[in-house]
Amino acid sequence: MEKKSISHVILTGGVGSRLWPLSRKSRPKQYLEIFDGKSLFEMTVDRNSNIADKIMVVGNIDNCHLSKAILEKSNTSYVDIIESTPRNTAAAIAFAAFASDPDDVLIVTPSDHIIGDMQSYEEAIDEAITKAIDGYIVTFGIIPTKPEIGYGYIERKGDDVISFREKPNQVTAADFIAKGNFLWNSGMFCFKASIFLEELKTYAPKVYEKAKIAWDKNVDGVIDFNASMEIPSISVDYAVMERSKKIKVVSSKFLWSDLGSFESVYDYLVSIGHPIDKNRNMVIGTDTYTAFIGMKDAIFIYTETAHLILQKEFSQDVKNVYGMLERENPSLLS
Repeated sequence: MEKKSISHVILTGGVGSRLWPLSRKSRPKQYLEIFDGKSLFEMTVDRNSNIADKIMVVGNIDNCHLSKAILEKSNTSYVDIIESTPRNTAAAIAFAAFASDPDDVLIVTPSDHIIGDMQSYEEAIDEAITKAIDGYIVTFGIIPTKPEIGYGYIERKGDDVISFREKPNQVTAADFIAKGNFLWNSGMFCFKASIFLEELKTYAPKVYEKAKIAWDKNVDGVIDFNASMEIPSISVDYAVMERSKKIKVVSSKFLWSDLGSFESVYDYLVSIGHPIDKNRNMVIGTDTYTAFIGMKDAIFIYTETAHLILQKEFSQDVKNVYGMLERENPSLLS
């Protein structure tokens, strides 16, 4: 297959609520330049530049200018698909497929993940492309390093998917690891555009129908708002991955994190040399001297308008603060 038929589809719609106050609606986590001086979005573009020669960005009307600024700075050409209102990942991926030729192979990735060990990554991508050419919808499962409760899991036998599992509790996660045939669900996919659309039409026909109507009304890649509101808001996992009989999984060895919590951000920053004190406490966002007394494994996050102090193991609870602020002080989320 010629390289020109491979497209990298970057999904940029998330707001990063679990990384508040670093991540805000006006600058979600994928645009924060705190990772080796680059944003996660920029690193995502760079990572796949040698694999695909076409980039498609599916974002929302509120932050598409942030993607545009990064891509224009590097003089990178791309197809811009702008959602007037978020309708979840099934619709977002459908728009990219509608914008593609039927035989185009799409590599679909979020814009806010950290990936290391590029040789293993490229090997996994090559394997996925081969399976996609053969007519399969491929998901990438990450070999787990610990019983993580912040990720969904894929139960597999060889490259066949037995089931997808939601984020487990600690006991269930430990059981998954002990069984040895469970992988972390990376939220990355690879398939031909036509195969994905066929499966979407079969298993989620209303999503297909309404997304097609909305796409046909797009103006310069901007999806019509009123038509978008008719699209059921369903994840690609629920719409296609958990139902299709054409799913394969690539068991992947590359280093991966969705940086979906301050615990995972902490682990990543430690790995690149970010300072911690003797009790493993960390400061993010300021160089001002900060002392921790009587605390271990704590993180202090500084921004000009809000501060957050948390024990690392309670990182998943940040979303509760975000939810409270949505009700009581939404200006702090912007």
